[in-house]
Amino acid sequence: MCGIAGEVRFDGQAVDPGVVARITDALSRRGPDSSGQVVRGRIGFGHRRLRIIDLSPRSEQPMVDADLGLTLVFNGCIYNYPELRAELEAKGYRFFSHGDTEVILKAWHAWGVDCVDRLKGMFAFVLHERDTDRVVMARDRFGIKPLYLSEAPGRLRFASSLPALLRGGDVDTTIDPVALHSYMTFHAVVPAPRTILKGVSKFPAATIRVIEPDGTSTDRRYWNPPYDRAPSEAGLSAQEWRDRVLESLREAVRRRMVSDVPVGVLLSGGVDSSVIVGLLAEMGQKDLMTFSVGFESANGEEGDEFVYSDLIARHFGTDHHKIFVRSDRLMEALPGTFAAMSEPMVSYDNVGFYLLSQEVSQHIKVVQSGQGADEVFGGYHWYPPLVGSDDPLAAYSRAFFDRDHLTLRDQLADDWVIDADVSRAFVEEHFAQPGASDPVDKALRLDSQVMLVEDPVKRVDNMTMAWGLEARVPFLDHDLVELAARTPPEHKLRDGGKGVLKDAARLVIPHEVIDRKKGYFPVPALKYIQGPYFDMVRDALSSQAARERGLFRQDYLDRLFADPTGHITPLRGSELWQVAALELWLQTHGV
Repeated sequence: MCGIAGEVRFDGQAVDPGVVARITDALSRRGPDSSGQVVRGRIGFGHRRLRIIDLSPRSEQPMVDADLGLTLVFNGCIYNYPELRAELEAKGYRFFSHGDTEVILKAWHAWGVDCVDRLKGMFAFVLHERDTDRVVMARDRFGIKPLYLSEAPGRLRFASSLPALLRGGDVDTTIDPVALHSYMTFHAVVPAPRTILKGVSKFPAATIRVIEPDGTSTDRRYWNPPYDRAPSEAGLSAQEWRDRVLESLREAVRRRMVSDVPVGVLLSGGVDSSVIVGLLAEMGQKDLMTFSVGFESANGEEGDEFVYSDLIARHFGTDHHKIFVRSDRLMEALPGTFAAMSEPMVSYDNVGFYLLSQEVSQHIKVVQSGQGADEVFGGYHWYPPLVGSDDPLAAYSRAFFDRDHLTLRDQLADDWVIDADVSRAFVEEHFAQPGASDPVDKALRLDSQVMLVEDPVKRVDNMTMAWGLEARVPFLDHDLVELAARTPPEHKLRDGGKGVLKDAARLVIPHEVIDRKKGYFPVPALKYIQGPYFDMVRDALSSQAARERGLFRQDYLDRLFADPTGHITPLRGSELWQVAALELWLQTHGV
């Protein structure tokens, strides 16, 4: 887990080492343990390292293999690197280090673009071939590890965060109206390759790109699992699906224990994180550290789920740490939370993950987390209405979108209104792709390949890496997800959602954690904006910078100021917080 950065020139000019250094230095919190830089002519790579695997200097980056003529920067973890290393050694490759970074170098040399098919893990890497002068970029199947690009005539820059690219300068920071539409309607999801800024794009997940010396490139999307039923599995019973899911999840959790430092668990008290703890205990993990966070109540809404996380910690005898965040500390942490965001995010639990990660990083460097289970196993409330739907697009939009296109036109200032309903069109196009014929499967595929990448996964990466903490997500093990995609929707939607997962969990954890109302990561103070929180968002939206930007109609803002708690989205979010979060992010990053 690290931060990567760099520049590639196509115009005959040499890379400016100072630019690469500035971008790399902006990633220091992602990789606090060491830094490195290699600049040769038109290629410049930078790296910030968080030492997790092979703690020795032999795995420092940028990694150069002079014999093979390859240079690499890599962020993430390849969980099956020991098996790949053995396979490569059998082919005659010799290794000078003991980590996963060098395995990627050798894998590229041995298998070329097909190497990514063999990698089990989370990764973003950029590689340069000395002999061909080609550059290769790749990102993992779920985009767990970020990769942002800034292109201008004659050059390409990349980094693990958008704000790092801003530090390099020469970036068009104009707001992208299409991205703004997505942010405001598609529940703050801005699908790749767009970002809120015109001058920065996101490298797509599950993609490997080969860039020629003249700047032309070829992409290969290497993973897109089918969401249709496999004939060989047509007769499986609910118990057989349960057993397959449990075995696959067990393997996913086991894989994510590969590390040269201890691995803990972020324990919310829900089914997802609790079953991770249970499986680790089943594997004989001793002195497992677990961490939970809670907040003050507001408007009668509880701010913690300690009763359930405590139950799991006691049951499995973990070394448990509870963090209770008072409202004044929450307020103090918001500037740092916005600084840690690579893109504007609206989820209240950003600050929760930020503060939790701060505490956890004082004890440990690696944790497993339960993100992804709802998107993979059908845990959200908008999936059941899709069962048998004749118009899944309409059903999904009603449940998930924060507002429709016509409503948005009355909320945005005239300069930012676009004629096309681009967000709904994106979902329609995704639903129409082959490989998912059932309406529920269409939504699960969209959520796991787009929404998950651009919201929960990004949130966890940004907030944990702000404190040099690596978060691993076993529910996004691609073998497990492929199995879940083939599982009939009725098995996933049973029992209030995630039925087949709950069936598996019953064999591992106490039923009290399973047989309860679905919980979320509650931060009531940000849902019911009052007192200092209201003052903060009103000041941001009324500032000179906001007025000059002019994104929203003043009469819309006035309605929000007059009744902050009266404007709640279908997904229980505050409209006022949504518009304020965008403005606060822009101001935080000097846009």
